[in-house]
Amino acid sequence: MRVYEKVRNYIADNGYELVSVAEKIGMTIGELREILEGKRTLYVDDLKLICIALNVSPEVFIEVTHNK
Repeated sequence: MRVYEKVRNYIADNGYELVSVAEKIGMTIGELREILEGKRTLYVDDLKLICIALNVSPEVFIEVTHNK
């Protein structure tokens, strides 16, 4: 599953409203929708703002692997 899909599912599963998330991160709801639909690139800076707005660690959305 792609990161934007994980973010979209997290928002839906936890009852967040897109408009309130968009307001918190300084985006229009249209811009946020495009990101969550994979029509617009989800940049790291955007993910950081989304995580702050949702009060969640980025690790929830990104698989962290350590290669030795």
